[in-house]
Amino acid sequence: MTDPNEKKALQKMEEGDRKLKKNTGFISSIFGGGGSGVSDAIECYISAANYYKAAKSWYSAGETFIRVAELHEKHSDSKFDAGQNFTEAGVCFRKVDFIKATDCYQKAADIYVDMGKFTMAAKAYVAKAEVCESTLTGNIPEERNIANVLPKEKCKDMCLNSYLKAADFYKGEEQKSSASKCLVKVGLLAAELEQYQRAMHIFEEIAIYESENNMLKYASRGHFFQALLCALCYDSLEAERALKRYTEISPIFKDSDEFKLITKLMNSVK
Repeated sequence: MTDPNEKKALQKMEEGDRKLKKNTGFISSIFGGGGSGVSDAIECYISAANYYKAAKSWYSAGETFIRVAELHEKHSDSKFDAGQNFTEAGVCFRKVDFIKATDCYQKAADIYVDMGKFTMAAKAYVAKAEVCESTLTGNIPEERNIANVLPKEKCKDMCLNSYLKAADFYKGEEQKSSASKCLVKVGLLAAELEQYQRAMHIFEEIAIYESENNMLKYASRGHFFQALLCALCYDSLEAERALKRYTEISPIFKDSDEFKLITKLMNSVK
């Protein structure tokens, strides 16, 4: 039995198509067809997308939000609305098609960057990274029939780069706490990819930031430890130099259990 909301969505889609066709007809194009017809069509499509969401027809909802976003780009000259609707499409596609979801979030991010809305761009990149993480962790609810899952071999790189871009934008907007959360993800992914030197520098950056903040200084111990573990994986001498440097930066690290453990590990590989 067809969901009544889906039936309403189809009606709104047809209404939007009629309004759009009327606005973009031959006569209208000659006289510079008013934007009101496009605006009316957009309203119909947004209603249709919301009805599709209510019916849990996620793919149709996502495609409809894309149509709205593209109309905003082409006719209304409203980049912000285009970005918002690509984001809405991404939310819908996360439930049914991971590849389309990442594409939509990327388009939203590109629009926000072009507008100088870097915090919103960062959020779009975080959403894109989270889609990749769902593939990597296998955290896909059984009730979701995901049509397109990202290839795992490409997922880590895409996830890492998305979190890194988000962190860069957050740092540029002086949102250091949000940037650090993204950088932790980057560090872990870099370590999984055996990019130990890169991971070491990322964890070091996080730890130094935390050590300079009275509310976060105790959290720095864990990230100094992670940085040293990564250093130990590629250069034991670099690990020793880093250990000395970290104890000078953060006296509380020298008194921590993490310091004692990493010292034992370093002594065992000499």
